[in-house]
Amino acid sequence: MADTTTLDKEELRTFVADVLDVDEADLTDDADFVKTLGVDSLMALEVMVVLEKKYGVKLDEREMKDITCLRKVHDLLVAKLAK
Repeated sequence: MADTTTLDKEELRTFVADVLDVDEADLTDDADFVKTLGVDSLMALEVMVVLEKKYGVKLDEREMKDITCLRKVHDLLVAKLAK
C-alpha cells in the first residue's frame, strides 16, 4: 500500500497519463478526462481498476463518476489512504 502521508501527484500524473495514453503535459490538474482529453468510459473504468490495484483501495460507482480530473483523483486517493 502507498504511503498515506505523501501521495506524489507527479507520480500519479505519470501513472494516469500512461494508463490513458495521453501526454503528461496535457494531463494538468484540472484537465477534464472526458471533455478535454477525450477519455471514453471504458478508459476511465480502466484507470479506476488500476488505481484500486496500485493503491489498495476500493472505489464505488459514485466515486468513479466524481473523478473527472487529476486533482479529484489525487484528493480521493489521499482521503481513502488516510482511513
